[in-house]
Amino acid sequence: MTSRRKRKLPFVFLNLAMSADGKIASANRAIPNFGSKRDKAHMMELRTEADAVMSGARTVDLNAVTLGPGSEKYRRARIRKGLAEYNLRVIVSGSGSIDADAEIFRHRFSPIVILTTRSVPRRRLESLERTGAEVKMFGNKQLDFVAAFRWLREKRNVKRLLCEGGGELNGALFRADLVNEIHLTISPQILGGLSAPTISDGPDAPRLADARQFKLISSKRIDDEMFLVFRRKHVREGRGRRS
Repeated sequence: MTSRRKRKLPFVFLNLAMSADGKIASANRAIPNFGSKRDKAHMMELRTEADAVMSGARTVDLNAVTLGPGSEKYRRARIRKGLAEYNLRVIVSGSGSIDADAEIFRHRFSPIVILTTRSVPRRRLESLERTGAEVKMFGNKQLDFVAAFRWLREKRNVKRLLCEGGGELNGALFRADLVNEIHLTISPQILGGLSAPTISDGPDAPRLADARQFKLISSKRIDDEMFLVFRRKHVREGRGRRS
């Protein structure tokens, strides 16, 4: 990827909480969110830094999420930082298999964009379009994240894109080398489960040399939780800042 292409992409940062054994939810998704009140406040604070907040379809289907900026306190913070009061909301689904009755579609405070592929059947696309979301297709069978993110940057002016999971979406972004920064909360629980989702699900790196390399740039302990920030090694320290 050339530096010119990279300049046209948003700065992508992930936010997630995981158990001490590396799980982001239980195997049956019955425990989808185990972070503390401080962790939830941290999530909302990070949303004040983003032009758009993104999540995978499964996360949207299984949880009553809106991907919005939250209360007036956080909306005022966005305005002070020069952002729109309400962020753009992005849902990712390569198959287009999103529940049209999901909670997110009942809240109309800001536009919703669905990123999918050209393999989605026409009937399913029509169902998604009836939700009022803008449906954009990138790639044939596999979602072309580079093209999708370039479109978000150029057409929607998304300079900073916050991704809130789940594991399969995170994994796809890591494999596409699109993640610039990770905000990770480690919670003092052990969930277990061979099939429980992790930070990055999907195909693994065949060799350690193929793993994406990050560096720790900050750490903070609050009560029994650790709040860590990692940054991609090839990203300059100031790149994530808004000019």
